[in-house]
Amino acid sequence: MSSSKTSSAILIRGGRVVDPSRSADALSDVLLDGGVIAEVAAPGKLDAAAKKVRAEFLEADGCVVAPGFIDLHVHLREPGQTHKETIRTGTMAAAAGGFTTVCAMPNTTPVNDTPEWSRWMQDPERGASVRLLPVPAATVGSMGEKLTDYAALKKAGAIAVSDDGKPILEDKIMRACLVAAAKLGLPVSQHAEDTRLTGGCSMHAGDVSFRLGLRGMTIEAESQIVERDIRLLEEIERKEKLRPHLHVQHVSTLKALEAIRAAKKRGLHVTCEVAPHHFALTDEAVFTSAKMNPPLRPESERQACIAALLDGTVDAIATDHAPHAHHEKNVEFERAPNGITGLETALGLALRLLHSQYGMPLEKVLALLTNGPASVFSLTGLGTLKKGASADVCVFDAGKVWAFDAERSLSMSKNTPFHDHAMQGQILWTIASGRVVYSAK
Repeated sequence: MSSSKTSSAILIRGGRVVDPSRSADALSDVLLDGGVIAEVAAPGKLDAAAKKVRAEFLEADGCVVAPGFIDLHVHLREPGQTHKETIRTGTMAAAAGGFTTVCAMPNTTPVNDTPEWSRWMQDPERGASVRLLPVPAATVGSMGEKLTDYAALKKAGAIAVSDDGKPILEDKIMRACLVAAAKLGLPVSQHAEDTRLTGGCSMHAGDVSFRLGLRGMTIEAESQIVERDIRLLEEIERKEKLRPHLHVQHVSTLKALEAIRAAKKRGLHVTCEVAPHHFALTDEAVFTSAKMNPPLRPESERQACIAALLDGTVDAIATDHAPHAHHEKNVEFERAPNGITGLETALGLALRLLHSQYGMPLEKVLALLTNGPASVFSLTGLGTLKKGASADVCVFDAGKVWAFDAERSLSMSKNTPFHDHAMQGQILWTIASGRVVYSAK
């Protein structure tokens, strides 16, 4: 069930507090008051302070208490596509998945390319359960031709710019975008796909696409854009004496990851994210619900994503939550739109695969969902349980194994390949800005 109960103060007692931002992992109590983290202390130390402020008590024995998760890449479909999702329903799903902050992509109808639409999305009338941060279009209409007004967009709350699924292909436009964004300290979040190479393609180019007789997207369609963008970064740093920030969305190939890893070693400001479906599935899972862009790749590329998560090349796990109506997905594979939902399954997949199967420490898994993404988009006071930070908290049972039931999803859309898949780690409470926005009890 979901909840929007307001509380002036909350004491979360007896949980295992895991806060990667402070390298903290210990049994502690957490006091929330006035919408911020008031104190974190040993069990029992905050009882008197909690009673003084008349705090509600949440008993977290046997549970993990972590900073609220941050998703750098979601599609909430509003304005204009409310048959798929709304800001209200999408953020309800986010809360159910432990997310307290979501960064909304601009491929709405109309495209979010103005300060007015960015402010509209953040208006309380939209009914968001959690914090919504807009990532408006880098070019007008996401057409890749004319830059939007970055200064005005930043003033309206933009924390990055992106044309999302319409990558900026022209070198001069991408260069101008990086320069303009660098002057304002905005990241440029790029979907790495050379669409000149992927026309008519619906999945990865490989053995599976060959057997099915489907046109496939090559690895080079992703990696060549990443390599081009990195060259532009180097040129701008050398000639303009600026330090642009390139964020590569949902990386899915070894070749692109190698380029990012090398760029980081050279000191360039490059960050990247990986989506759970790319470390959980391969292109063998090609049925309509598992059609997305970038496409699912073969096992070798899945393993490359996992290796990059383990070695620190990847900065964040981002869901690329992309809801669609049933009638849109329930068509021939090539005609179906790209994308799956992901907000309610991210933690369950990360713990089951990265933590339990591949041995990633719990603190590192949580870093990819909390202070990692907060660092990417410079979200001060988020992704941490430091005193004075926003009272965004996720409480979950890390050992609980359960199966995801798509029909019970709080998203309007049920287009997921993970229905009835085993998950590990069940969300019990999500608290955003001091409010309980989700409770499983």
